[in-house]
Amino acid sequence: MSGMKSLRRKIDLLDKLIVRLLNKRARYADEIGKIKEKLGLNVYSPEREKQVFENVSKANPGPLTDEAVKRVYERIIDESRRLERESAEERRTSIVTGKHRKRSSKGSPDQGEA
Repeated sequence: MSGMKSLRRKIDLLDKLIVRLLNKRARYADEIGKIKEKLGLNVYSPEREKQVFENVSKANPGPLTDEAVKRVYERIIDESRRLERESAEERRTSIVTGKHRKRSSKGSPDQGEA
């Protein structure tokens, strides 16, 4: 039983680390969105998404299959794309209205490094 408790604690620690890393990734995606907007580029980049899938497949030692990792990354990329799009919309709105909307969610870019 103590072996199972130990493994569960390790999983809990990994889950916390994964969440911190996902939020860090989201902040980078937001920054990329700002750069894309300045350059007049589209948020969606099928070439970049293909590259991400290739990179994570190469880095996958298992036991997850490459298809399983790809499904997880499809969701991550969907969220990154959503964040980039919403961030761009907020910046356009603040330019038009002169008001900046403050983000209230935990781990937002306004709250620094997680």
